[in-house]
Amino acid sequence: MTSHPATIAKHHFGLLDGLRGVAAVAVVIFHFMELIRPDYKDSFIAHAYLAVDFFFCLSGFVIAYAYDSRIKEIGFMAFLKLRFIRLHPLVIIGSVIGLLSFTLDPFSNLYQKYSADLPTMFAASSLMIPYPLVHERYFNLFHLNPPSWSLFWEYIANIFYGLFLFKIADKHLWILVIIAAGAIFYEANTSGNLAVG
Repeated sequence: MTSHPATIAKHHFGLLDGLRGVAAVAVVIFHFMELIRPDYKDSFIAHAYLAVDFFFCLSGFVIAYAYDSRIKEIGFMAFLKLRFIRLHPLVIIGSVIGLLSFTLDPFSNLYQKYSADLPTMFAASSLMIPYPLVHERYFNLFHLNPPSWSLFWEYIANIFYGLFLFKIADKHLWILVIIAAGAIFYEANTSGNLAVG
């Protein structure tokens, strides 16, 4: 009896979990330092935002490693379902915590200003629909759960992977990598850094 392709276990890379943990701590410290040292030149961890790029690279590796050999067998919709089951509970939990934090924040009266919009904000946050409403807090795409912008782009990348990228030959992927590297160099040179999202 053969196992269903979706249930075949792959090797687990413990080292990558450790690197992910270090990168997550670096991002938390980076955001804390933004509060006490808003000028990046004064922060000892000013380039830790690059850990988010590391997360994206790591995620791409893990997805390709886990699904390249079986996505044709399980199909696009099953792939999306597996990714949804893996990622979306965190989105919902983050939205609930964000709603509670926003409504119970003793240091802000923004809740009163945006109270009529809260149901829409919560629905948009829970469904990963960008809704940049609160200008007092940088027009975050998902105000109740601002870090979920990265999961939003993870969803987009997963859709592209499931539809196209897994079919592309390695030589064509290298062309995409070179184009993306050129775009990153251009943005870094234009903006002076890559902390611009």
